[in-house]
Amino acid sequence: MPNSFETHQVFNQPPLYDGVNLFESDPALKAAIMAESAGWASAELSDFGATLGTNEQFHQGHLANKFLPELTSHDAQGHRKDTVEFHPAYHHFMKTSKEGGIHCGAFDGLTDDGREKGLGVGAARAAKHYMMMQVEAGHICPITMTHAAIPALMNQPDLFKTLLPKLLHRKYDPSFKPIPEKTGITIGMGMTEKQGGTDVRANTTIATAIKDGGAGQPYRITGHKWFMSAPMCDGFLVLAQTGEKLSLFFVARFREDGSVNSLMFQRLKNKLGNKSNASSEVEFQGAEGIMIGDEGRGIANIMTMANYTRLDCALGSAGLMRQALSRAVHHTRHRTVFQRKLIDQPMMTALLADMCLEVTAATHLSLRLAGSYERMESSADNAAYARLMTPVTKYWVTKRGPTLGYEAMECLGGNGYTEDEVLARIYRELPVNSIWEGSGSVMCLDLLRVATRERDAFEAGIGWLVGAKGQSTVYDQALKALTVLLAAGTIPEAQGRWLTERIATLAAGRLLMERAPAAVAEAYIATRLNGNGRHGAYGILPDFVNAREIIEQSVTL
Repeated sequence: MPNSFETHQVFNQPPLYDGVNLFESDPALKAAIMAESAGWASAELSDFGATLGTNEQFHQGHLANKFLPELTSHDAQGHRKDTVEFHPAYHHFMKTSKEGGIHCGAFDGLTDDGREKGLGVGAARAAKHYMMMQVEAGHICPITMTHAAIPALMNQPDLFKTLLPKLLHRKYDPSFKPIPEKTGITIGMGMTEKQGGTDVRANTTIATAIKDGGAGQPYRITGHKWFMSAPMCDGFLVLAQTGEKLSLFFVARFREDGSVNSLMFQRLKNKLGNKSNASSEVEFQGAEGIMIGDEGRGIANIMTMANYTRLDCALGSAGLMRQALSRAVHHTRHRTVFQRKLIDQPMMTALLADMCLEVTAATHLSLRLAGSYERMESSADNAAYARLMTPVTKYWVTKRGPTLGYEAMECLGGNGYTEDEVLARIYRELPVNSIWEGSGSVMCLDLLRVATRERDAFEAGIGWLVGAKGQSTVYDQALKALTVLLAAGTIPEAQGRWLTERIATLAAGRLLMERAPAAVAEAYIATRLNGNGRHGAYGILPDFVNAREIIEQSVTL
């Protein structure tokens, strides 16, 4: 007998997003992996994508961001403790990422003298980073900083040799104890201060030599950092003044004698997103640190790390954009409105196809940059590409993310705006990658620096764009507008964003012509490079574009 009090049946709702292989369902990622000589890793990446693409994994991501890290500054007796506790879900993802080698995979085969072996390891590692970001982004902060710290620490060979086995170890060890007692470690970073922010030359933190001073020697560090992530790392790369020179130091949580170092955490930041990650304010009260590299080389040495984290900002945003798109397509394929599936409604079809173009471009730009990092020591062309395209890719991909995240959320209607769906968390997460490691304008200024002071890298990059000339009239016209600006001589700072965006979209256009289906490449170039290159709201496509074909070629759920 029917229940006479039953008010309604649940129908016309999409099934759970479950059992989705984040690698196999992503043609752009698979194509990028092949193009970057990492096809050998396809089986491993497929297994990783299948492991991550479950409802349970996304639920764990929800828990890690619902039950937030907590700082304990003192113990019950009033002694300084300065530790942070995390929900088990956070540790679950740290363990998964460490076992997957996201913290070190680009350096597989690295020896203690800095030599690297293998081809495609950088792209394979980047693909895992890209997929993991789709499920839980906050814990990736210490993972990516550990990865980026490896080349920075090479500037102090004796310290690097000691730390390397623990940096490359794939066991997650969350215990709070000295580095010599641990199997694997994580590394954080402290650059910005209250009064300076991006202008690190205004830093006031002071380092005083304990003995003679110099590279590899111990110092006492006194001062503060306004942002330092993540406080439970085993060590940090920290900028401090030595006299009038800014230098770089490795500051461990424990001193050499085994006692807890003098890092006093003041509070955890209350951020818009990135909630599972503990970003902190810290004071150094005579903390012990070791100088990395020569005195006064602090900015140059920390930039080695910052460039790798900028790469990961782009990869992370591309991954978040991919998951937002995937959720939108999943929902619209199952939801019926006005007697038709949402995905079959012409305006929705055009919107989803336009989002596919953006995500495909972001994926190829990010993976190509990862490949160039892997090969830049052995290839001048790749070194030039990495130097030019790091600020360009970081700027463009992270700028395009928040708007795309919003559009994806809107595809789900009211459901998308609730915390029960992953899209609300993705939407809050997306802006941080544009802010961290140099905001958009900082990236444009860096590009202008390449254009004026590093002409070899700049001209090599422009030459790479010219290499695609003749394949598309629209591409050629956009390239001509760029060359006209460059031929005029000095580029006005006010044109920095236009220049950055034009190089980004031209680079994406060339990559798509080489690596994506022809329909995708043609539609991208027609919408991103036509006229002044400005792209308005998503969903405005030329009549010749087969929107449904683009969706089917981009998302294979």
